[in-house]
Order: sequence, then structure tokens, then C-alpha cells
Amino acid sequence: MSGPGLGIDAGGTETRWALAVPGGAILADGVVAGLSALQMATPEGRAAVRASLEELAAAVLMHASPLRIQAGLTGFGGDGELLQSWLAQLLGVAPSAVTLSNDIELAYRANFAPGAGYLIYAGTGSIGAYIDADHVFHRAGGRGVVLDDGGGGFWIAREALRHIWRNEDEQPGCWRDSPMAQAVFAHIGGPDWDVSRQFIYFGERGTIGKLALAVAASAGRDPAAATILSEAGLELARLALALTRRFGPRPVVLAGRASTLHPLIVETMRAALPAGMDLTQTGLRAHHGAARLALQPTAAPPARATNKNINEESP
Repeated sequence: MSGPGLGIDAGGTETRWALAVPGGAILADGVVAGLSALQMATPEGRAAVRASLEELAAAVLMHASPLRIQAGLTGFGGDGELLQSWLAQLLGVAPSAVTLSNDIELAYRANFAPGAGYLIYAGTGSIGAYIDADHVFHRAGGRGVVLDDGGGGFWIAREALRHIWRNEDEQPGCWRDSPMAQAVFAHIGGPDWDVSRQFIYFGERGTIGKLALAVAASAGRDPAAATILSEAGLELARLALALTRRFGPRPVVLAGRASTLHPLIVETMRAALPAGMDLTQTGLRAHHGAARLALQPTAAPPARATNKNINEESP
């Protein structure tokens, strides 16, 4: 029996899905609202996740019924029985046909065989990942936007707002002379502090991460924006260097939407790495890789984390 594989890459900003047919060609793909396994901790969160999965299933079934499902979710720590049940029910497969993992493990396997290299991922958050030949997951960073996640979209947004409001402390109204501040305030809805406070302290982290788009758009006209993007590249280089020091030199792949915001990010990262280190920026989409993984008759064993969760909050 043959049929398409369904791959799902669920992140804080959006949830992407793809159907792959035998041979690996992508039959269809799409996007629904972002979701996180962390939302399963509250009734409101569970309702939001269920609604997103219902939307996803309706879109998928317009094209085909999947044979198997490979899903990677931000914040997934291994307890996915309810999520597995929902996906099986909504998409008409047996629960055993649904394989869940962390989104970063999924992205790693879409780029490397275990032991082959390091994945540096910059989405809403950031993380350096290495799955060794024994399928043990090792991390650098990826501990959430409150602590760090340097170089990710949320970090870029936070650094921009920090810069803008520190300048306002010293010279009120100077935002009018800053292309970055103008772009940021246009994105969030105005220059009043109350607007910024509501946005950064009460917004969803995926929504906050999208503010990085405004920072990147102004980088050609505002040195402050360019500096923040360059510093993001340095933060991502730090993750690669940390893994290299621990496990030795290996090829590095840079992935994730935040890494593609502006060429300054990858250019600065490359300059900060040792000469000769193999760095590739990939446009490979994890949901496409997941769909192809779902076609494999025997799934790879899940990675065993060195911490309780592979990725507790980000990216």
C-alpha cells in the first residue's frame, strides 16, 4: 500500500505542512497558525492547538489522505499521546502512523544524518543542535527568549526596541529621525510607550518575532538596524563555535527564517567562524523533509536528549 507522507513543522510563528508522494516529490504544502507543545499545559492552549490542527487537517485532506505523519513541534518533550490521538483522528490514520518529535530534531534530520554536522537554527528563537551517532541530542543555547535565544527573531525585535527606547530616554522624539524606529512603530501601531509595552510584554512570542522583519527592512538606511543584524550573526556563530569546541569540527548548516532576514546575518556569522569551516545556509524546508521522512517504512529512533526537553521554549 502506498500513499503520501505528511510532514508538519510547528513553530511559534506559523505551522507549515507538506505532502510528499513516493519518490519524494511534494504534492502540496501550506501554512496555518503557529502552535507549540507548551500550549498543551492549559485548557485555553489545548483549544488553540486543536483549532490549528483542525484547520491543518481540512487543508491537507483537500489534496490527499496521508499514509503516515511525521510532525515536529516547538517545545515537544516526549509526552504527546493526546497530540498523536488528535492527528490520527483528524487525518484518518492509526495513532501508530503518527511520529512526533521536537521541531529542531526534525530540522536536524532534514539536513544531516546523525553525527554528520551541526545545525544552527534561527527562527523566533535560536539553537545549535547536534545529534550524535548514538542518537543523543546535544544543544547549545535554545533555552528560551527570557534567558537568551541570541540571534533569533524575538532577540532582534527586543534589541531594536531596547535601542529605540534608550535613545528616547536621552532625547525624546528622536525616533522621528530613525528609519528603524519609524519602521518598528509602524509595525506595532504607534510610538507611545504603552503600545510598545503591550506589544513586548503581552504579545505572543511568535508575533513579537515578526517585528524583526521591520528591523531588516530598515537596515540599508539605519546603521543601528545593521548593527543589530550583524550582532545576530555573531550570536549564531557563538552557537556553532560552542558545539565545535565540544565535539570537534564538522560542517555547519544555518537554517530558519530569521537567518534569511538580511545578508548581514550570514555574512557576519561566516566572518566570525574559523577559516575553512564549512558553513552552508540552506533553504531546505523542514516540513518538506518531514514529509519525505514520513514515507520511510521505518522511522529513525528519536533522539535522546541530554536535558529533560530538547527545546523547552524556542525557537
